[in-house]
Amino acid sequence: MYQKKVNWLKVVMVGLLTIGLMRLGFAEQAPNPTPELQAISNQMISALKTNKASMTKNPQVVYDIVEKILLPHVDLTVMARSALGRDAWTNATSADQQAFTDQFKLLLLHTYAAGLSSYTDESVKFDAIRGGIQPDQTRVEVTSQIIRNDGPPITVSYRLVYETLGLNPAYDWYVYDFSVEGVSMIQSFRAQFAAELSNGESLAQLTATLQSHNTKVN
Repeated sequence: MYQKKVNWLKVVMVGLLTIGLMRLGFAEQAPNPTPELQAISNQMISALKTNKASMTKNPQVVYDIVEKILLPHVDLTVMARSALGRDAWTNATSADQQAFTDQFKLLLLHTYAAGLSSYTDESVKFDAIRGGIQPDQTRVEVTSQIIRNDGPPITVSYRLVYETLGLNPAYDWYVYDFSVEGVSMIQSFRAQFAAELSNGESLAQLTATLQSHNTKVN
């Protein structure tokens, strides 16, 4: 009987050691996200330059660029949950959460595309992360500068989380918020949504309002 207990103890200890090594291996493998962000930014700029003539006539061109190049690197569910607020999200059904996320994705798409539609040969330079990525770090903020010919640089910061997403089992960095000159997009949307919900709107009504807005923008 005592021998069995010792064996179980060994099993538990080996299991804990294995989990510890897995965590250590995971942490050591977390790459610096700056090169990937710079590559995405360069790809966006290249697409904007290529389609510059058609963007002013057809807004869908910009939407397609953002959806194809940027959105795959964004955790839309985390963004939507953060923008809605913990209480409203927790109290919603999974169907209502998904409906809101779908409309929030379109809102985000239109918001980002609106800024890119007026692109005039700006460039983007990402700043190095001070101290680099620590072994156990899974969240990071990366700053960048939008270099303009007609004014001072604009600071844009990205908050990222290192995780698996969707059907992809591999870990990668995903954006869950970004700020322009210190103003968080998520906090701005959260303030707007909180005001509407506090006025008596249900989540379904808020989602319907977003859908109406998105339809008009298209």
